[in-house]
Amino acid sequence: MIELTVNGNPIAVPEGTPLLEAVRAAGVELPTLCYHEGLAPYGACRLCMVLVASPHRELVASCVYPVEEGLAVETDAPEAVTARRLALEFLLSRCPQSAVIRELAAGEGVTASRFGAPPPEKADELCMLCGLCVRVCREAIGANAISFIGRGGERRVGAPFDVQSDACIGCGACAEVCPTGAIWIEDRGHQRILHNWNTTVELHPCPACGRFFAPEPTAFLKEVLPETAELWGMCPECLRQRAARQWIEQDVVKPT
Repeated sequence: MIELTVNGNPIAVPEGTPLLEAVRAAGVELPTLCYHEGLAPYGACRLCMVLVASPHRELVASCVYPVEEGLAVETDAPEAVTARRLALEFLLSRCPQSAVIRELAAGEGVTASRFGAPPPEKADELCMLCGLCVRVCREAIGANAISFIGRGGERRVGAPFDVQSDACIGCGACAEVCPTGAIWIEDRGHQRILHNWNTTVELHPCPACGRFFAPEPTAFLKEVLPETAELWGMCPECLRQRAARQWIEQDVVKPT
């Protein structure tokens, strides 16, 4: 275990723990938009900035900084607070309509940005370029269906060449991890439309009720989990009904 202090309070965490997790374990909540426990840390939003006061003094993004023995961390140091507020001002300037960003900013005492507003054509922008959608598609799903495009003020996320992404399986993981609701996925009949990626995938009907509800289970799932292949193809409602019936049948025949 690694021993350190957070705001003067001692705490011990396993070696390799991100400093952000140590801070949370100490009972301190830091704002963050780009961090997800199931993905490699990225340090994009810079909202989790803290001051490492000892053995060396520096501002760090706590999500990408591994704990070290004897660290003395201050989350409310003036330098750290200023850095977090500055990051929030930049985010407000890019996504002024995002309720999530406005709420986080208000929590840090930021109600306006000194960096102006986006151009009219981007006034409703919700994507703050956290990279979570790109990373979950690459690291967790293994599809690599989307990526960052462009540089500077033109940087954005999209499918290659902004056309139908054949690598996309329509799982919706990108929308699930998006912290600001910037990804629009819509089911129409037997199709799932991923509007941000200009991609449409065919939906699979539930064999029990016939409702189109999800993409066809991948060959990988069928190969690795053949005993549950039937379950992967059923909608959640039918799965719950099936589980309830099995539970009732087991309870009925249970020996007394």
